[in-house]
Amino acid sequence: MRRTDPEGHGPVRYGPPLPGDGLPVLPELAAVLAAAAGRAEAQPVGGSPALLEAACGYWTRRGLACVPDRVAAGPGAPALLLAVTAALAGDGGDVLVPRPCAAWWAPYARLLGRPVFHVPTPAESGGVPDPYALLETVRRVRAEGGDPRLLVLSVADDPTATVAPPELLHETVEAAVAEGLHLVSDETWRDTLHDPHGTVLLSPAEMLPDRVTVVTDLAGALLPPGWPAAVARVPSGAAGERLHARVLDILTALDARVAAPVAAAAGYALDEPAPVTERREAAVRLHARVAAAAHAAVVSAGALARPPQAGRHLYADLAPLGDALARRGVTDAQELEDFLTARLGMPAPGGHRFGDALGELRVRLATGSLLGGADEERTESLTSPSPLELPHVHQALISLRSAFDGLRDDAQRREPPR
Repeated sequence: MRRTDPEGHGPVRYGPPLPGDGLPVLPELAAVLAAAAGRAEAQPVGGSPALLEAACGYWTRRGLACVPDRVAAGPGAPALLLAVTAALAGDGGDVLVPRPCAAWWAPYARLLGRPVFHVPTPAESGGVPDPYALLETVRRVRAEGGDPRLLVLSVADDPTATVAPPELLHETVEAAVAEGLHLVSDETWRDTLHDPHGTVLLSPAEMLPDRVTVVTDLAGALLPPGWPAAVARVPSGAAGERLHARVLDILTALDARVAAPVAAAAGYALDEPAPVTERREAAVRLHARVAAAAHAAVVSAGALARPPQAGRHLYADLAPLGDALARRGVTDAQELEDFLTARLGMPAPGGHRFGDALGELRVRLATGSLLGGADEERTESLTSPSPLELPHVHQALISLRSAFDGLRDDAQRREPPR
C-alpha cells in the first residue's frame, strides 16, 4: 500500500484498494482472457458494442432499463468517477460524499481541484448520508459561496459493509433532488449481499432514473481485482446524452480503455453464465461466514462494529479500547493502521483513509486475508461446507481474536477497582 510521502499524518493521497476476494481466478474466466490475449487491436474508448450490450443485460436483469448509448466502460471505477466528476463539477462545482466513504472517491474530485464535503451518515448504516445533515451541508456550502452539484453514495457500502435501508435512501434522494444535486451511485458491492433474501437493496436509479449515474467496478463480484474494468450507466434523455458525450471526451483525453483481453472477460462475466454466478454465490457465502466470525471476535473484545451485510470487509471502531492502545503508542488512525497491520499480518487501513477524522480509532478489516496463503488453501476454503473449521481459516480467526482480546484484557487490568 502506497503511503503519504513524507511519512506522517498529513493528507492521505493513496487509498487502499478494494477488498479482494482472496480466491484463485475462475478457470472459465481465465480461459476467456487467454483466448483474447492474441488480439492486437485496442478496444474503443468507452467500450466495444459487445461489452456495452453485456452491461445493459446485466442492469436490465436488475430492473434498470438500459441502452448501449448511455453506457460507458473504463479501466476501473476510478477512471469513470473521474470522468463523471469532471463532466458534472469540473468547472466549479462542489462534491458531497458520506463520512466515511470509499477511499477512492474523494481523490478524484481533489485531482480536479474541486472541494469535497463529507456528510455524516446515520447510526444504522453507512454509504448514504443522513438527509437532514445533507440539507444542512448544502446550505452551509452555499452560504460560504460554494456550488454543490454532485453527491456520491453507495447503498451497499465500502468501508462499513452495511446496506442502507430503502426508507433512508428515499429521504436522502428526495433531499438531494430538492437541492438540484446529481447523484452517482457506486454499486460495486450490490451483488455481494450476505443475506440476499433478507436484505432489501434499492438502487437510487430505480427511484430517480433521470438524475442518477450508476458506476459498478467489476472487481466487486465479477472479476479479479487485477483485471481493471468498470461500467457506468448514465440517465436517459437530453441531459444524459450530454453527460455521456462528455464522459467519452474525458476518457478519450485520458486514453482510458479497457484492455482487450480484460474486456472479453468482462463481457463474459456480465452475461452471468452459470460458472460465474455459481462462483459469485459461493464466494459471497464464504465471505459472509468469515465476516460474521471476524465481527464476533472484534465485538467480543469490546470494539464497536456494525454487523457486515455485504462485501468482504468490516469496519471497526476501537475507541472503547483507546486507553489500552495509547499505552502501546497508538493514539490515532494512522498509528492504529501500522499497529494492526504488523500485529495481524494483513492490511488494516485506518479510518482516515475513508474520510473519518485522524483522531478516530477506526479500521477496515478485509476477510480475504483470512482464507489462507496458498491457492490450494483458498480453494479449499471456497469449496468446504464448513470453512471456519479448516485449520488455516481457524488459525487466522484465532490470531485475529487473540490480537483484539489482548487489548481488551489490558484495558480490564488497568481499570480501577470498584
